[in-house]
Amino acid sequence: MKPMEIKKGIYWVGVVDWNVRSFHGHTYNTSRGTTYNAYLIVDDKIALVDTVYGPFANELINRIKEIIPPEKIDYVISNHVETDHSGAMPALMKLCPKARVFGTAKCKEGLYRNYYENWDFQTVKTGDTLKLGKRTLTFVEAPMIHWPDSMFTYCREEELLLSNDAFGQHYASNFRFDDEVEVCGLMDEAKKYYANILWPLGALISKKIEDVLKMGIPIKMVAPAHGIIWRKDPGKIIKSYLGWAKNETKPKVVIVYETMWKSTEKMARLIMEGLTDSGIEAKLYDIADADRTLVIGEMLDAKGFLIGSSTHDNDMLPNIAGFLELLKGLRPKSRFAAAFGSYGWAGGAAASIEKILKEAGAEIKMPSISCKFVPDSSEEIKCYEFGKDFAKMLQ
Repeated sequence: MKPMEIKKGIYWVGVVDWNVRSFHGHTYNTSRGTTYNAYLIVDDKIALVDTVYGPFANELINRIKEIIPPEKIDYVISNHVETDHSGAMPALMKLCPKARVFGTAKCKEGLYRNYYENWDFQTVKTGDTLKLGKRTLTFVEAPMIHWPDSMFTYCREEELLLSNDAFGQHYASNFRFDDEVEVCGLMDEAKKYYANILWPLGALISKKIEDVLKMGIPIKMVAPAHGIIWRKDPGKIIKSYLGWAKNETKPKVVIVYETMWKSTEKMARLIMEGLTDSGIEAKLYDIADADRTLVIGEMLDAKGFLIGSSTHDNDMLPNIAGFLELLKGLRPKSRFAAAFGSYGWAGGAAASIEKILKEAGAEIKMPSISCKFVPDSSEEIKCYEFGKDFAKMLQ
């Protein structure tokens, strides 16, 4: 793949990783692959904004070579220290040892602790600028979006925001822009990305976006560190982030369960019928087989969560337990939730589910429903009514 000129004299020189299927220690399933985006700005001075994951260093360097000799790079801007962004830096810096590295103070610390190299480092803060010639780069600290070292880089002359992990997606494509790909799939991936990585940071994200908007900087293109570049309608993804960050939900329910001998699954399907007949949008997932990254993405805008499990050793089954621990870390506030499940000797799963849901920040608005062994005809009706009663809370 050739370098792509995204603005006059500004080139995408990143890498498409078609085959990666997990991220962040296997907590994120990347069913569509991903990209590691790096941007080369050619002016009187030459700057490279971010690098790529280390195993793809040669691919990055070869793309740069198609535009300029790497030794001509004057500045390397590190928006984020995580190794999928900075992993190629040691190989690159050997080719341009006189280049100065720019980043936050936390970035300087993180790069050293990852690579133990004494590069010429310039610490920057919000509002600091770097003159390249016709263009000026402005730096905006964005701590905890999603690491302490994170920052944005903005080019006013091009009205271009190089946004690091914000506004990104894990999305592999041989196209680079939002108007070249199917928009529903793109927004699904952007939503999944936010839900699985940025969800607990909503207050910080909302404030940072509002701070950037108050700076009065026009944005005609958003170029994130992963996925597709927003050029047709960058306002669409910015508006979506503001909605997600403000915890906007709709009357929608996500049912997630794990079953041993299909009794809990039968309950889940009956509850789903009650929700459906009440006109409520709902999704149903057996977490033992489902893509949990997709499930978390669906939960982002859902007002209600229904979580079920068979009881084993007086507790829930292991897959649903692991999923709930992941959900707890994302801290989904202001959601209505309830638990359900079957048991044989004695119950226990529903109480454990309720405990973790409360710890996550959800409101338990209805008592749990449980069935011993296989639900009988009267219990089937109760499960159906459970779904209808839960729907009433959302309407």
